[in-house]
Amino acid sequence: MYRIMLADDEGIVIDSLKFIIESSYPDQFEIETAKSGRTVIELAERFRPDIAFMDIQMPGINGIDAMREIKRTNPSIIFIVVSAYDRFMYAKEAISLGVMEYINKPFNKQGICEVLDKAMRQIDLRREQHRNDLIIKEKMENVIPVIENGFIFSILFREYFEEDINRYKELLDIHTANCYMMAFVFGDTQEGNYMTNAVGSSIRTIDSFHTISDIIKESFGCFVGNIMSNKIPVCIPTDEPAMEYEERVELIDKCRALSTRLHKETGISFRIGIGSIVPFIDAMESYQDAIKALINSTGRVGHVDDLSIGCDYADDYPIALEKKIFDELKDGHVNECMQACGDFFEWMERTETGDINNIRLKCLEFALRAESEAYLSGGMTYRFESREDYLPQIMAATDLAEIRKWYMDKIGEACHNVLVKRGEKSNDIVDSAKKYIDENYNKDVSLDDISRLMNLSPYYFSKLFKERTGENFVEFLTRVRIDKAKEMLESPEKSIKEICSEVGYSDPNYFSRIFKKVVGIPPTEYRDMKG
Repeated sequence: MYRIMLADDEGIVIDSLKFIIESSYPDQFEIETAKSGRTVIELAERFRPDIAFMDIQMPGINGIDAMREIKRTNPSIIFIVVSAYDRFMYAKEAISLGVMEYINKPFNKQGICEVLDKAMRQIDLRREQHRNDLIIKEKMENVIPVIENGFIFSILFREYFEEDINRYKELLDIHTANCYMMAFVFGDTQEGNYMTNAVGSSIRTIDSFHTISDIIKESFGCFVGNIMSNKIPVCIPTDEPAMEYEERVELIDKCRALSTRLHKETGISFRIGIGSIVPFIDAMESYQDAIKALINSTGRVGHVDDLSIGCDYADDYPIALEKKIFDELKDGHVNECMQACGDFFEWMERTETGDINNIRLKCLEFALRAESEAYLSGGMTYRFESREDYLPQIMAATDLAEIRKWYMDKIGEACHNVLVKRGEKSNDIVDSAKKYIDENYNKDVSLDDISRLMNLSPYYFSKLFKERTGENFVEFLTRVRIDKAKEMLESPEKSIKEICSEVGYSDPNYFSRIFKKVVGIPPTEYRDMKG
């Protein structure tokens, strides 16, 4: 169904148009009429027509001015001008108003039908596009929460591949460098710093989650994660490196009002913790700060900067540089780690006021911390006595150059160990497995058996073995057995049946098929060829 408005001060013109439309397009149009500029504007506001046949010269407001006013409130309307005046007089203004056709009076049925068919096609195309847009919008409304939750999960649980976090940021149109996290903790009631009935309220909150999420997003330009226990993590992107005092006070007041509104809308009590501003990769630290802010306070809203949580540093202390050293070390980025270490030592040299023991202690602290990270990364065996000479060595260093060398060597060694020890451990496992196969190929060796010996799951062992050898377990075992069989076939002392048994196969026919598949010829032909 289409809505069409006929505007002309001549009744005969309106009646003619109405007759043509109703007879040519039965039950396809809802028609309304007007005979003056003012009434046509009022009708257009009420009727919201898809198509308007407009006369130029009408009593009061003329057709051009009426179209201009109607277009302001109904920009998608299709105008068809019907006039006894020469079209060129109004062509420029009509074009600017998006008039589709200009029909001279007197008109005929064929001309009206042709222009209506054209207008209907435009309307149908626009409606189809609108339907498609709505379908896409509906799909996006279902997909976006999934992407948001994946993003929150990645930044909270320190997704190893930073490019995945960057991809989430791209999908969510995030262009800021930093963020801060909020923790919305809920329950039936608040008792001190504790929310009662966490489990029961979590179940009830599931039904209200979309309402809660929408309210939070109305208050902040943020991203909301799924419910975790009785907590909802929220990420607020920002370009600011820190939060000013006035901004913090305003944010706390806003969160207090938000807590009240959420309780009123859902019947669930909320406390809101606010963490520090950090790079996205460190969002977990901000979230932990938000939780600590609630644990260490009894208010409905807690901001980490209001509480004595964590360590404060002197204004000139390069905490970001210290963090970079150990972030790069954890990832095994040797060059980047050593560059940051050198920069930190240069800062200590500039800051040192005569007593180099402060530098000695810091270097010892960093060396021990770096080694601890290396041990935790895997592939190394900790020994209690392995550091017994560290203190004598650092104290024996009499100048900054010696201290720097000791410090750089220790951290460089730790970072290198992080990089290579994981691979070495994997190689040791695979080497042990290959040795076991080489010594036991004539027995019933299974993937489950050897995985148990290596103390790894069959899935992980199989994946690791393929990565290191280029062959899966069965392919490697088969190749070892066939190589041993080839050696034995070169000597005539043993029969093929005996060789089959000695290389771990119980069925000579199966052995012959496997041999031919690997070597290209049956074992009998291979023996003849070698004989």
